[in-house]
Amino acid sequence: MTNLGKKQTILSGIQPSGNLHLGNYFGAVQQFVQFIGEGHDCYYFLANYHALTSVRDSKRLYDLTRGTAADYVALGLDPERCAIYVQSDLPEVCELQWLLTTVTPMGLLERCHAYKDKLQKGLSADHGLFAYPVLMAADILIVRANRVPVGQDQKQHLEVTRDIAEYFNNAYGEVFTLPEAYIPDQVAVVPGRDGQKMSKSYNNTIELFAPEEEVRKQIFSIVTDSASLKEPKDPDKSALYAILKLFCTNEEREYWADRFRSGGLGYREVKQAIFDLYMRKFESLRKRREELEKQPEYIDEVLKNGVEKARAVALPLIRETRAAMGIPNH
Repeated sequence: MTNLGKKQTILSGIQPSGNLHLGNYFGAVQQFVQFIGEGHDCYYFLANYHALTSVRDSKRLYDLTRGTAADYVALGLDPERCAIYVQSDLPEVCELQWLLTTVTPMGLLERCHAYKDKLQKGLSADHGLFAYPVLMAADILIVRANRVPVGQDQKQHLEVTRDIAEYFNNAYGEVFTLPEAYIPDQVAVVPGRDGQKMSKSYNNTIELFAPEEEVRKQIFSIVTDSASLKEPKDPDKSALYAILKLFCTNEEREYWADRFRSGGLGYREVKQAIFDLYMRKFESLRKRREELEKQPEYIDEVLKNGVEKARAVALPLIRETRAAMGIPNH
């Protein structure tokens, strides 16, 4: 269970820039399902405008957006109890972005790490990446979200949103709710196949809905050290153990940790155990995902209903914002 207490309005978005993976599930989607179960007002959107900063293949972006919506439903996000929608289906968010842009200092955006990181690496950064934090602020503020689940590495994004909302409120009056980050006490940091954080951008993922043989290939490609079968191994320094324990009870974690430390454990055996546990945990969800692939009209309905729920909150907020700024509401 989460520790949010009273009913909250929660928003989270994901870029449909690649297939969902174990890091997405254990780091985020599990929590999303819990938030719904606890009765919070939940908005989960597919950030296809944000994805344009990295995906320049129109068919791929379209397919990934639709696919991620189906993934969310298959993983247990009940569309009857939350809003699942596509960012581009809510045009009010782009209007709000522009209104927020007029009060956002350049220096605030220049300090944002995604933009700075690209420049430091000698890569070109377009205006989309530079203005990305303002669109993110609009995404959050448009539904009056007061809690946003983020990891420690994403906390700056939410602080920027709060800063932008405060700049606006100071200029035009108290229009926007200041959202707070939700960073759980314990959240899974899932290593990728190369030992870095699992991420689509690192191409090191273990996908949730890839064909079975592809999943096996991904798991068996997890990088390990050169320790021999007989040598004791430190589970706390092993990406294999970090992934394995995600599927285990506390008792099972201790069992595997002892086997690592005792020696006589081969990495191939651990990889097979991960594969078996993976298939057991996700078997029914993968079947559900296969069924949804054959029901495109149902996904259409999910996204239509989801954006209607979001717009019911967004339109009054836009009208209030316009009125505060002296823009007519006709």
